[in-house]
Amino acid sequence: MHDTSIVKPWAGRFNAPTDAFVEAFTASVAFDQRLYRYDIQGSIAHATMLAQQGILTAAERDAISSGLEAVQSEIEAGTFKWSIALEDVHMNIETALTAKIGEAGKKLHTGRSRNDQIATDVRLWLRDEIDLIQLEIKRLQTALLDLAEREADTILPGFTHLQVAQPITFGHHLLAWFEMLERDRDRFTDCRRRMNVMPLGAAALAGTTYPIDRQYSAQLLGFDRPAENSLDAVSDRDFAIEFTAAAAILMMHLSRYSEELILWSSAQFGFIELSDSFCTGSSIMPQKKNPDVPELVRGKSGRIFGHLMGLLTLMKSQPLAYNKDNQEDKEPLFDTVDNLKGSLRVYADMMGNVTCHRERMRIAAKQGFSTATDLADYLVRNGIAFRDAHEIVGKAVAFGVREGRDLAELTLAELQQFSVSIQEDVFAVLTLEGSVAARNHLGGTAPNQVRSAIVRARTRLNTEERN
Repeated sequence: MHDTSIVKPWAGRFNAPTDAFVEAFTASVAFDQRLYRYDIQGSIAHATMLAQQGILTAAERDAISSGLEAVQSEIEAGTFKWSIALEDVHMNIETALTAKIGEAGKKLHTGRSRNDQIATDVRLWLRDEIDLIQLEIKRLQTALLDLAEREADTILPGFTHLQVAQPITFGHHLLAWFEMLERDRDRFTDCRRRMNVMPLGAAALAGTTYPIDRQYSAQLLGFDRPAENSLDAVSDRDFAIEFTAAAAILMMHLSRYSEELILWSSAQFGFIELSDSFCTGSSIMPQKKNPDVPELVRGKSGRIFGHLMGLLTLMKSQPLAYNKDNQEDKEPLFDTVDNLKGSLRVYADMMGNVTCHRERMRIAAKQGFSTATDLADYLVRNGIAFRDAHEIVGKAVAFGVREGRDLAELTLAELQQFSVSIQEDVFAVLTLEGSVAARNHLGGTAPNQVRSAIVRARTRLNTEERN
């Protein structure tokens, strides 16, 4: 509703009221009110610094702090009345503060602007969100490690080009997912470090004439340091773009997981079964059990990719310093955080409830001549050059295709027609267990290597938690 009784804090320059539609169109309070806690946190720190510098009295500081805490209590109790006429979270809170404590409330904005205020609020908020996201990533990683440990010996076909390539263990496959998430956590750690620089005190764009202490404000708010340049401080949105880029990469990883889970849980593969709690049925086909959770996460990846492109496009043509365009940074950023956290949460819960159909995996691993490379390696160990061994095995595979039998199903005589170097001991390397056990090195798929990797991974997670 258009409230003409509210006098805007900047109204002194204007002779006519804001058009009702323009007022609603330009207001951001509908979405930026979620920053209220950080706006109040920043304001209390700002008032504390102003009092230390003698710009406010101790009594004014205390009145501002207690008044802001009362406003926060009202917001959290659901009794606070947000006004579109006051445009944003900042003006709504400041106006409510002034109504509560009087003249001292009008002094809070001394030495700052909404430009450095919003840049500070978003960084404070996103810093906390990154910490929560890191916890959800670790929770998913722990679920993957638990499942990998349970399935360290389970044979799974490894694929290239979605064709059976070599046998691996399911535990080894899950550890690949773990490593992808490790890189994601590193990216968010780097992003948080670069983001933890305080814009407050840059004011509108040029700084302020008041004798403020920005180092003290940064200390109060837990920033590593204040921003060096006032123009950059108020107009920089690199941190939002970098965060969304890291989120997009993580969602790309979850989408790849989703694709595999969807394939594996289909009747054609039948490798795994997802818990009923993470699937839905069909309104017309009573037999259906649809993997809706991984499908939806796969779809949400595109949504977050779009937010990344939107933020890049938002910033690409902006001159220094702050422009109203930057109001458009918050909704895609908020949506990215919400959907990323939701996707991680549901994945961490879902992966702890995956059932493996080990025999189906094993049967699939026996198809497609998955131990052909093992036969080539066997020949190399018997003195045959690899390229010659490759050709010999290729001919043996062609024979097996014609006969409709895997290499392990051929007789010794049939194999020896391709090389007399093949002896009875070849069948030990042509088994699935022999194949995976032979990859017995750091990073290999051998079950004992998988278990060692799990121990190292848990140590990494536990060490970082203590730090």
